[in-house]
Amino acid sequence: MGVLIGIDFGKKRTGLAHTDTEKIIASGLTTVETHNALAFLIDYQKEISIDKFVVGQPKQKDGNQSDVEVDILLFIGQLRKTFPNVAVVRQDERFTSKMSLNSLIQSGAKKKIRKDKAVLDKISATLILQSYLTSNSKSAL
Repeated sequence: MGVLIGIDFGKKRTGLAHTDTEKIIASGLTTVETHNALAFLIDYQKEISIDKFVVGQPKQKDGNQSDVEVDILLFIGQLRKTFPNVAVVRQDERFTSKMSLNSLIQSGAKKKIRKDKAVLDKISATLILQSYLTSNSKSAL
């Protein structure tokens, strides 16, 4: 039984999150330079099986695609080529950066941590993944 990996893709840095094997809770994994993301995931899968990638889908407030979407689609193509047996799904990531900052503020994080974009990227990946888990959970009713 594997985990899900949440991905907050960025041109410079990519935030990563993962679930527990029960796929209940998302937690931050790391932030890597984007050009090292695939290598990191290859190494990660040597230790823990990956069942699915949940890649953030940034949209503008009006619902149109973000400028980075072209780069994300190229990255997804590389993911699919590198991990042909692992599903790739998309999850709306609007406002995750703002929510990440707000969660740091509410947690009492010092200003130095709040300005660390790597921390924000990892939290954003966690929010993307948790949002996916929440929207795809089976109702108890």
